[in-house]
Parts: sequence; structure tokens; C-alpha cells
Amino acid sequence: MKLPKLTAVIEREDDWFVATCPELGVASQGRTIEEAERMIKEAVDLLLEDADEKEIERRLNRGVKVTSLEPAHA
Repeated sequence: MKLPKLTAVIEREDDWFVATCPELGVASQGRTIEEAERMIKEAVDLLLEDADEKEIERRLNRGVKVTSLEPAHA
């Protein structure tokens, strides 16, 4: 199965950074941005290793769209 380009969103929450991959519905965290990025990559890799193709397709087709925004007012 060819996967689309995946996204990692990393946000600070108190003393932690929470990382999510919205396309697959996977989340992780770390004490630094770099650690959170490493951890979300690991979580996605583990999911892709363990899940069958049907599960991956289900996650990818749950109605998430990631796109860039260009605000009209800056």
C-alpha cells in the first residue's frame, strides 16, 4: 500500500509537547519538541508494522484533511 504524505502536529501542553498524526489518529508526547517528534515517528512506525492494510485504510479514510491556510487578513 502506498501511503499519502503524513503530517506531525506538535503542540506544547504545560511541560510536555504533544504530537499527533491526524491522518492516522496516532498521538505521542515528549519533554522537548525533538523528543515528541521522535516519539510520534516511532508510534506511526509501530502502527504501520502491526496494523493490517484494512485498519490502515480505515484510519486514512475517516474524513481528515490536512491543508495549508492562507488568511485573507494578516
